[in-house]
Amino acid sequence: MKQTELVIIGGGPAGMSAALAAHTCGIRDILILERDCALGGILQQCIHNGFGLHRFGEELTGPEYAWRYEKEVREKEIPFLLDTMVLDISPERVITATNKENGIFQIQAKAVILAMGCRERPRGALNIAGTRPAGIYSAGTAQKYVNLKGYLPGRDVVILGSGDIGLIMARRMTLEGARVHAVCELMPYSGGLARNIEQCLNDFNIPLKLSHTVVEIHGKERLEGVTIARVDEKRRPIPETREYIPCDTLLLSVGLIPENELSKTASVPLDRITNGALVDQDRETEVEGIFACGNVLHVHDLVDFVSEEAQIAGESAAAYIKGETAQRTDVKLRTDGKIRYTVPQRITKKKDVSVYFRVADVYRNARIKVMNGESVVYQKKKARMSPGEMECITLKSELFENTSELYLSLEVEK
Repeated sequence: MKQTELVIIGGGPAGMSAALAAHTCGIRDILILERDCALGGILQQCIHNGFGLHRFGEELTGPEYAWRYEKEVREKEIPFLLDTMVLDISPERVITATNKENGIFQIQAKAVILAMGCRERPRGALNIAGTRPAGIYSAGTAQKYVNLKGYLPGRDVVILGSGDIGLIMARRMTLEGARVHAVCELMPYSGGLARNIEQCLNDFNIPLKLSHTVVEIHGKERLEGVTIARVDEKRRPIPETREYIPCDTLLLSVGLIPENELSKTASVPLDRITNGALVDQDRETEVEGIFACGNVLHVHDLVDFVSEEAQIAGESAAAYIKGETAQRTDVKLRTDGKIRYTVPQRITKKKDVSVYFRVADVYRNARIKVMNGESVVYQKKKARMSPGEMECITLKSELFENTSELYLSLEVEK
């Protein structure tokens, strides 16, 4: 069995950023395992711009952003294996993987960083009535066909879900000559970034139908149309609002699920809200020596934040391998219903911590409060917050001294 200090599962932006951070901290025995035929992850098919504004201070396309990291990985001669599928990770950090050159092989790692990204929620999870004709794709699959393969899935398109991939594909399909009839969103607010709504829908006069969903699919061999309807406050379709739209393509942008099957084999406890691992401020899971970062931990809206978080995981894994210790504490982060979750979920070291979170609804003129018992130790006011945009606050180490719990809440002004 091969011995390796640090093994990183996934060669996307998170995996490469973590590898470079660990290398900068002095770790040289690193191995990246990537199941695709190239590094870069999902960014390879994201040919639109808008990446890198926070990280590099300039606007890049997805492949350009990925190449910035891949180039550095190659320059530092960090080893990686492509077309390599990881089959299992044990709690003792024994990794079982396979590829066509080596067959099935095992690696014993001192530390493991999980950076597997996420997958799209499929049609089967939606329970939409109707047949199963050709012409129904997840938005990411359609993006791969158009941007990498050069295939146009259809000419008349309806998009269900207003996640960022769906919004971007609405623009992309329009630019390729297709007609996008509507983007339907079950919730009363969009799940994507405000800038994508403006640049991808409003600029191309594509209607966004909030509180609408697809209730029936028509067609036998090929999709012929869909029936949409408005939903009430309990998200139940209102029968009298049903509307038939003829189309040959339905794209689904109905959420992303962190790819945590390997995490489960390593007995890593998962958060029921994020579907990612429970982690501390170092992005270490509750299984010692196993770290997680990027979309496998929680779904990000900007790849710049993925790289930022992966850097934390890489530096922390390097410190773990070197046996470096810090002053310990144990503080759990709790939230009210308006704040859905936090990452990290707990604080184990006495140092300043950036806490990321998402809200459950669209809130205006809301005040973020952090409570230590009955005392307000931190507060910040924001004009607008929405579920589609991740929020971040920084807590100073002195705020969580002599406590075992901090409570985050939102106070909405009337």
